[in-house]
Amino acid sequence: MEPDQAFLEYTVKALADHPESVETTRTIDQMGVLLTLTVHPEDMGKIIGKSGKTAEALRILLRVVGMKGNARVNLKINEPVGGKRNVEMKTVDQVVEEL
Repeated sequence: MEPDQAFLEYTVKALADHPESVETTRTIDQMGVLLTLTVHPEDMGKIIGKSGKTAEALRILLRVVGMKGNARVNLKINEPVGGKRNVEMKTVDQVVEEL
């Protein structure tokens, strides 16, 4: 496992309530290194943080780790199945109609 991927796994597992569900994949393309993170749906809030501050801090630290290896490292956090974005949003009229 590469140092950037090992750093990400170690850090996220320390933050997560379900460290056994933390998975990372590492791919290299013309833009640099892409680390893709998948976590348990209950841990998404902790990993992203308030206003995305924790995710932003992870991305900054990964760039620093990447600089040591002369690589540009980017982080993508996968939306888990059943996440809040997958919930169908209703308009006020639809909610009133259901009542």
